[in-house]
Amino acid sequence: MMALHQKLIFLSLLFLIVLPECTLGDSSCESDTEVGNASKALKYKILAIVLILVAGGIGVCLPLLGKFYPALSPEKNAFFIIKAFAAGVILATGFVHVLPDASQTLTSPCLNQNPWGKFPFAGFIAMVSAIGTLMIECYATIFFSNSNKSQSTAANDGENGDIEKGPDNNLHVHSHGHVHESMDPSQQLIHHRVVAEVLELGIVIHSVIIGISLGASQNPTTIWPLLFALAFHQFFEGMGLGGCITQGKFKSLAVAVRSLLFSLTMPVGIGIGMAVSNVYDENSSTALIVEGVFNAASAGILIYMALVDLLAPDFKCSRLQNNRTLQLGANVALLLGAGCMSLLAIWA
Repeated sequence: MMALHQKLIFLSLLFLIVLPECTLGDSSCESDTEVGNASKALKYKILAIVLILVAGGIGVCLPLLGKFYPALSPEKNAFFIIKAFAAGVILATGFVHVLPDASQTLTSPCLNQNPWGKFPFAGFIAMVSAIGTLMIECYATIFFSNSNKSQSTAANDGENGDIEKGPDNNLHVHSHGHVHESMDPSQQLIHHRVVAEVLELGIVIHSVIIGISLGASQNPTTIWPLLFALAFHQFFEGMGLGGCITQGKFKSLAVAVRSLLFSLTMPVGIGIGMAVSNVYDENSSTALIVEGVFNAASAGILIYMALVDLLAPDFKCSRLQNNRTLQLGANVALLLGAGCMSLLAIWA
Protein backbone atom coordinates (compact mmCIF):
# COMPACT_ATOMS: atom_id res chain seq x y z
CA MET A 1 0.00 0.00 0.00
CA MET A 2 2.92 2.34 0.65
CA ALA A 3 3.98 1.96 -2.99
CA LEU A 4 0.60 3.28 -4.14
CA HIS A 5 0.78 6.10 -1.61
CA GLN A 6 4.28 7.08 -2.79
CA LYS A 7 3.04 7.17 -6.37
CA LEU A 8 0.16 9.41 -5.28
CA ILE A 9 2.56 11.89 -3.67
CA PHE A 10 4.89 11.76 -6.69
CA LEU A 11 2.05 12.41 -9.14
CA SER A 12 0.76 15.25 -6.98
CA LEU A 13 4.18 16.93 -6.81
CA LEU A 14 4.74 16.40 -10.54
CA PHE A 15 1.34 17.93 -11.25
CA LEU A 16 2.15 20.95 -9.05
CA ILE A 17 5.42 21.50 -10.92
CA VAL A 18 4.28 20.86 -14.48
CA LEU A 19 0.92 22.67 -14.61
CA PRO A 20 2.22 26.23 -14.11
CA GLU A 21 4.90 25.63 -16.75
CA CYS A 22 2.26 24.48 -19.21
CA THR A 23 0.05 27.51 -18.71
CA LEU A 24 2.46 30.35 -19.37
CA GLY A 25 2.30 32.46 -22.49
CA ASP A 26 1.22 31.14 -25.88
CA SER A 27 -1.87 33.35 -25.88
CA SER A 28 -4.36 32.50 -28.61
CA CYS A 29 -6.95 35.18 -27.79
CA GLU A 30 -7.16 38.29 -25.68
CA SER A 31 -8.24 38.10 -22.06
CA ASP A 32 -11.52 39.82 -21.29
CA THR A 33 -11.14 39.57 -17.51
CA GLU A 34 -12.06 42.72 -15.64
CA VAL A 35 -9.00 44.42 -14.19
CA GLY A 36 -9.37 44.76 -10.43
CA ASN A 37 -7.52 46.21 -7.48
CA ALA A 38 -4.33 44.15 -7.21
CA SER A 39 -3.62 44.97 -3.56
CA LYS A 40 -7.19 44.14 -2.54
CA ALA A 41 -7.04 40.91 -4.55
CA LEU A 42 -3.80 40.00 -2.76
CA LYS A 43 -5.45 40.41 0.65
CA TYR A 44 -8.32 38.17 -0.44
CA LYS A 45 -5.88 35.54 -1.68
CA ILE A 46 -4.02 35.47 1.62
CA LEU A 47 -7.35 35.20 3.43
CA ALA A 48 -8.31 32.39 1.05
CA ILE A 49 -5.15 30.42 1.87
CA VAL A 50 -5.80 30.65 5.62
CA LEU A 51 -9.54 30.02 5.42
CA ILE A 52 -9.29 27.06 3.03
CA LEU A 53 -6.39 25.55 4.95
CA VAL A 54 -8.32 25.68 8.23
CA ALA A 55 -11.59 24.48 6.70
CA GLY A 56 -9.93 21.57 4.90
CA GLY A 57 -7.90 20.60 7.95
CA ILE A 58 -10.93 20.57 10.24
CA GLY A 59 -13.03 18.70 7.68
CA VAL A 60 -10.54 15.89 7.06
CA CYS A 61 -9.75 15.53 10.79
CA LEU A 62 -13.33 15.35 12.11
CA PRO A 63 -13.97 11.71 11.06
CA LEU A 64 -10.55 10.80 12.45
CA LEU A 65 -11.66 11.87 15.92
CA GLY A 66 -13.79 8.72 16.21
CA LYS A 67 -10.99 7.24 18.34
CA PHE A 68 -11.65 9.89 20.97
CA TYR A 69 -15.34 10.62 20.37
CA PRO A 70 -17.27 7.37 19.84
CA ALA A 71 -20.21 9.25 18.29
CA LEU A 72 -18.01 9.94 15.22
CA SER A 73 -16.75 6.38 14.78
CA PRO A 74 -17.72 4.39 11.66
CA GLU A 75 -19.84 2.06 13.81
CA LYS A 76 -22.24 4.86 14.77
CA ASN A 77 -25.25 6.06 12.78
CA ALA A 78 -23.95 9.64 12.81
CA PHE A 79 -21.03 8.50 10.65
CA PHE A 80 -23.47 7.26 7.98
CA ILE A 81 -25.26 10.61 7.95
CA ILE A 82 -22.10 12.69 7.75
CA LYS A 83 -20.61 10.46 5.08
CA ALA A 84 -23.80 10.66 2.98
CA PHE A 85 -23.75 14.47 3.18
CA ALA A 86 -20.06 14.58 2.21
CA ALA A 87 -20.66 12.16 -0.66
CA GLY A 88 -23.43 14.45 -1.91
CA VAL A 89 -20.98 17.36 -1.86
CA ILE A 90 -18.38 15.36 -3.82
CA LEU A 91 -21.00 14.17 -6.32
CA ALA A 92 -22.24 17.72 -6.93
CA THR A 93 -18.65 18.91 -7.22
CA GLY A 94 -18.09 16.48 -10.08
CA PHE A 95 -21.41 16.96 -11.90
CA VAL A 96 -22.19 20.64 -11.30
CA HIS A 97 -18.81 22.31 -10.85
CA VAL A 98 -15.87 20.42 -12.35
CA LEU A 99 -17.42 18.75 -15.41
CA PRO A 100 -19.25 21.90 -16.68
CA ASP A 101 -16.04 23.90 -16.15
CA ALA A 102 -14.11 21.33 -18.18
CA SER A 103 -16.71 21.44 -20.95
CA GLN A 104 -16.68 25.23 -21.03
CA THR A 105 -12.88 25.31 -21.10
CA LEU A 106 -12.49 22.74 -23.87
CA THR A 107 -15.12 24.46 -26.04
CA SER A 108 -13.65 27.93 -25.53
CA PRO A 109 -13.56 30.16 -28.63
CA CYS A 110 -9.87 30.66 -27.83
CA LEU A 111 -9.25 27.07 -28.99
CA ASN A 112 -9.27 25.83 -32.56
CA GLN A 113 -12.68 24.45 -33.45
CA ASN A 114 -10.96 21.48 -35.08
CA PRO A 115 -10.94 19.24 -33.11
CA TRP A 116 -12.10 20.87 -29.84
CA GLY A 117 -15.39 22.17 -31.17
CA LYS A 118 -16.36 19.00 -33.03
CA PHE A 119 -16.32 16.41 -30.25
CA PRO A 120 -17.49 16.41 -26.59
CA PHE A 121 -14.02 15.86 -25.16
CA ALA A 122 -14.99 16.76 -21.58
CA GLY A 123 -17.61 14.02 -21.30
CA PHE A 124 -15.39 11.53 -23.13
CA ILE A 125 -12.39 12.18 -20.87
CA ALA A 126 -14.60 11.95 -17.77
CA MET A 127 -15.96 8.60 -18.98
CA VAL A 128 -12.47 7.24 -19.68
CA SER A 129 -11.33 8.52 -16.28
CA ALA A 130 -14.21 6.74 -14.53
CA ILE A 131 -13.44 3.49 -16.37
CA GLY A 132 -9.75 3.89 -15.55
CA THR A 133 -10.60 4.42 -11.89
CA LEU A 134 -12.61 1.20 -11.88
CA MET A 135 -9.70 -0.72 -13.41
CA ILE A 136 -7.14 0.80 -11.05
CA GLU A 137 -9.28 -0.06 -8.02
CA CYS A 138 -9.82 -3.60 -9.28
CA TYR A 139 -6.18 -4.37 -10.02
CA ALA A 140 -4.87 -2.57 -6.95
CA THR A 141 -7.26 -4.50 -4.70
CA ILE A 142 -6.26 -7.82 -6.31
CA PHE A 143 -2.55 -6.98 -6.06
CA PHE A 144 -2.64 -5.97 -2.40
CA SER A 145 -4.97 -8.85 -1.50
CA ASN A 146 -2.55 -11.37 -3.01
CA SER A 147 0.41 -9.63 -1.38
CA ASN A 148 -1.32 -9.60 2.01
CA LYS A 149 -2.31 -13.25 1.60
CA SER A 150 1.27 -14.28 0.78
CA GLN A 151 2.66 -12.39 3.75
CA SER A 152 0.06 -13.86 6.09
CA THR A 153 0.77 -17.38 4.85
CA ALA A 154 4.50 -16.98 5.33
CA ALA A 155 4.08 -15.49 8.79
CA ASN A 156 1.68 -18.18 9.95
CA ASP A 157 3.64 -21.21 8.71
CA GLY A 158 5.29 -21.79 12.08
CA GLU A 159 2.65 -20.24 14.30
CA ASN A 160 -0.71 -21.78 13.51
CA GLY A 161 0.23 -25.40 13.72
CA ASP A 162 2.43 -28.24 12.54
CA ILE A 163 1.57 -29.86 9.25
CA GLU A 164 2.00 -33.62 9.15
CA LYS A 165 0.54 -36.67 7.46
CA GLY A 166 -1.99 -38.74 9.31
CA PRO A 167 -2.79 -42.45 9.08
CA ASP A 168 -4.95 -41.83 6.01
CA ASN A 169 -1.94 -40.23 4.27
CA ASN A 170 -3.72 -36.85 4.16
CA LEU A 171 -2.36 -33.56 5.48
CA HIS A 172 -3.54 -32.51 8.93
CA VAL A 173 -2.99 -29.29 10.84
CA HIS A 174 -2.65 -29.39 14.60
CA SER A 175 -3.70 -25.96 15.78
CA HIS A 176 -2.13 -24.34 18.80
CA GLY A 177 -5.18 -22.27 19.58
CA HIS A 178 -4.62 -19.62 16.92
CA VAL A 179 -7.78 -19.26 14.80
CA HIS A 180 -7.59 -18.17 11.16
CA GLU A 181 -9.60 -15.05 10.46
CA SER A 182 -11.90 -14.81 7.49
CA MET A 183 -10.40 -13.06 4.47
CA ASP A 184 -13.51 -10.92 3.99
CA PRO A 185 -12.63 -8.25 6.60
CA SER A 186 -9.08 -8.13 5.25
CA GLN A 187 -10.29 -7.63 1.69
CA GLN A 188 -12.67 -4.92 2.85
CA LEU A 189 -9.83 -3.15 4.62
CA ILE A 190 -7.68 -3.26 1.49
CA HIS A 191 -10.60 -1.95 -0.56
CA HIS A 192 -11.12 0.96 1.85
CA ARG A 193 -7.43 1.83 1.58
CA VAL A 194 -7.46 1.77 -2.22
CA VAL A 195 -10.60 3.93 -2.23
CA ALA A 196 -8.92 6.49 0.04
CA GLU A 197 -5.86 6.64 -2.24
CA VAL A 198 -7.81 7.05 -5.47
CA LEU A 199 -10.28 9.55 -4.00
CA GLU A 200 -7.42 11.69 -2.73
CA LEU A 201 -5.82 11.62 -6.19
CA GLY A 202 -9.03 12.93 -7.77
CA ILE A 203 -9.37 15.63 -5.13
CA VAL A 204 -5.74 16.71 -5.47
CA ILE A 205 -6.04 17.18 -9.24
CA HIS A 206 -8.99 19.55 -9.24
CA SER A 207 -7.88 21.31 -6.04
CA VAL A 208 -4.59 22.31 -7.66
CA ILE A 209 -6.39 23.62 -10.75
CA ILE A 210 -8.87 25.64 -8.71
CA GLY A 211 -6.08 26.97 -6.49
CA ILE A 212 -3.92 28.12 -9.40
CA SER A 213 -6.89 29.79 -11.11
CA LEU A 214 -7.82 31.62 -7.91
CA GLY A 215 -4.24 32.65 -7.18
CA ALA A 216 -3.71 33.98 -10.71
CA SER A 217 -6.88 36.08 -10.67
CA GLN A 218 -6.46 39.82 -10.14
CA ASN A 219 -10.16 40.61 -9.80
CA PRO A 220 -11.36 41.02 -6.17
CA THR A 221 -15.03 40.66 -7.16
CA THR A 222 -14.22 37.22 -8.56
CA ILE A 223 -12.11 36.10 -5.60
CA TRP A 224 -14.39 37.23 -2.74
CA PRO A 225 -17.37 34.86 -3.33
CA LEU A 226 -14.96 32.00 -4.04
CA LEU A 227 -13.52 32.26 -0.53
CA PHE A 228 -16.59 30.92 1.23
CA ALA A 229 -17.66 28.56 -1.55
CA LEU A 230 -14.25 26.87 -1.62
CA ALA A 231 -14.02 26.78 2.19
CA PHE A 232 -17.40 25.01 2.33
CA HIS A 233 -16.29 22.71 -0.47
CA GLN A 234 -13.00 21.79 1.21
CA PHE A 235 -14.62 21.25 4.60
CA PHE A 236 -17.16 18.66 3.44
CA GLU A 237 -14.93 17.14 0.80
CA GLY A 238 -12.40 16.68 3.59
CA MET A 239 -15.04 14.94 5.69
CA GLY A 240 -15.68 12.49 2.87
CA LEU A 241 -11.98 11.77 2.46
CA GLY A 242 -11.48 11.61 6.22
CA GLY A 243 -14.24 9.01 6.45
CA CYS A 244 -12.46 6.85 3.85
CA ILE A 245 -9.13 7.26 5.67
CA THR A 246 -10.83 6.24 8.93
CA GLN A 247 -12.28 3.09 7.36
CA GLY A 248 -8.86 2.29 5.88
CA LYS A 249 -7.35 2.11 9.39
CA PHE A 250 -4.00 3.51 8.28
CA LYS A 251 -1.10 3.93 10.66
CA SER A 252 -0.75 7.30 12.38
CA LEU A 253 2.03 8.55 10.10
CA ALA A 254 0.11 7.60 6.96
CA VAL A 255 -3.02 9.33 8.31
CA ALA A 256 -1.02 12.48 9.03
CA VAL A 257 0.57 12.49 5.56
CA ARG A 258 -2.76 12.01 3.77
CA SER A 259 -4.53 14.63 5.86
CA LEU A 260 -1.70 17.14 5.37
CA LEU A 261 -1.56 16.48 1.61
CA PHE A 262 -5.28 17.17 1.27
CA SER A 263 -5.20 20.28 3.47
CA LEU A 264 -2.21 21.86 1.70
CA THR A 265 -3.05 21.10 -1.92
CA MET A 266 -5.40 23.99 -2.68
CA PRO A 267 -3.47 26.59 -0.60
CA VAL A 268 -0.27 25.54 -2.39
CA GLY A 269 -2.12 25.87 -5.71
CA ILE A 270 -3.18 29.39 -4.72
CA GLY A 271 0.43 30.22 -3.86
CA ILE A 272 1.61 28.96 -7.25
CA GLY A 273 -1.09 31.00 -8.96
CA MET A 274 0.03 34.11 -7.06
CA ALA A 275 3.65 33.49 -8.08
CA VAL A 276 2.85 33.24 -11.78
CA SER A 277 -0.03 35.75 -11.87
CA ASN A 278 1.99 38.32 -13.83
CA VAL A 279 2.77 35.91 -16.68
CA TYR A 280 -0.15 33.50 -16.42
CA ASP A 281 -2.61 33.71 -19.31
CA GLU A 282 -5.78 31.81 -18.53
CA ASN A 283 -6.93 32.14 -22.17
CA SER A 284 -3.83 30.62 -23.77
CA SER A 285 -4.55 27.46 -25.73
CA THR A 286 -2.11 25.43 -23.62
CA ALA A 287 -3.64 26.61 -20.34
CA LEU A 288 -7.17 25.88 -21.54
CA ILE A 289 -6.34 22.40 -22.79
CA VAL A 290 -4.38 21.39 -19.68
CA GLU A 291 -7.04 22.79 -17.34
CA GLY A 292 -9.92 21.27 -19.30
CA VAL A 293 -8.38 17.81 -19.60
CA PHE A 294 -7.42 17.57 -15.93
CA ASN A 295 -10.77 18.94 -14.79
CA ALA A 296 -12.62 16.39 -16.94
CA ALA A 297 -10.45 13.55 -15.62
CA SER A 298 -11.00 14.74 -12.06
CA ALA A 299 -14.76 14.93 -12.61
CA GLY A 300 -14.83 11.32 -13.79
CA ILE A 301 -12.90 10.18 -10.71
CA LEU A 302 -15.08 12.15 -8.28
CA ILE A 303 -18.38 11.03 -9.81
CA TYR A 304 -17.29 7.39 -9.85
CA MET A 305 -15.97 7.51 -6.29
CA ALA A 306 -19.07 9.25 -4.91
CA LEU A 307 -21.54 6.83 -6.51
CA VAL A 308 -19.66 3.53 -6.43
CA ASP A 309 -17.37 3.72 -3.41
CA LEU A 310 -19.06 6.14 -1.00
CA LEU A 311 -22.81 5.85 -1.57
CA ALA A 312 -23.52 2.41 -3.03
CA PRO A 313 -21.87 0.33 -0.25
CA ASP A 314 -23.62 2.26 2.53
CA PHE A 315 -27.05 2.54 0.91
CA LYS A 316 -27.09 -1.16 -0.04
CA CYS A 317 -25.95 -2.50 3.32
CA SER A 318 -28.45 -4.34 5.52
CA ARG A 319 -27.78 -2.05 8.46
CA LEU A 320 -29.19 0.96 6.62
CA GLN A 321 -31.94 -0.91 4.79
CA ASN A 322 -33.26 -2.42 8.03
CA ASN A 323 -33.30 0.92 9.84
CA ARG A 324 -35.96 3.25 8.40
CA THR A 325 -34.84 6.20 10.50
CA LEU A 326 -31.22 5.83 9.42
CA GLN A 327 -32.30 5.33 5.81
CA LEU A 328 -34.36 8.53 5.87
CA GLY A 329 -31.55 10.45 7.53
CA ALA A 330 -28.97 9.26 4.99
CA ASN A 331 -31.23 10.17 2.06
CA VAL A 332 -31.94 13.62 3.44
CA ALA A 333 -28.24 14.18 4.15
CA LEU A 334 -27.32 13.12 0.61
CA LEU A 335 -29.87 15.49 -0.94
CA LEU A 336 -28.79 18.34 1.34
CA GLY A 337 -25.11 17.85 0.53
CA ALA A 338 -25.70 17.68 -3.21
CA GLY A 339 -28.20 20.56 -3.08
CA CYS A 340 -26.00 22.91 -1.05
CA MET A 341 -22.97 22.29 -3.23
CA SER A 342 -25.05 22.74 -6.37
CA LEU A 343 -26.42 26.01 -5.03
CA LEU A 344 -22.89 27.34 -4.70
CA ALA A 345 -22.58 27.16 -8.49
CA ILE A 346 -24.52 30.45 -8.55
CA TRP A 347 -21.51 32.23 -7.06
CA ALA A 348 -18.59 29.95 -7.93
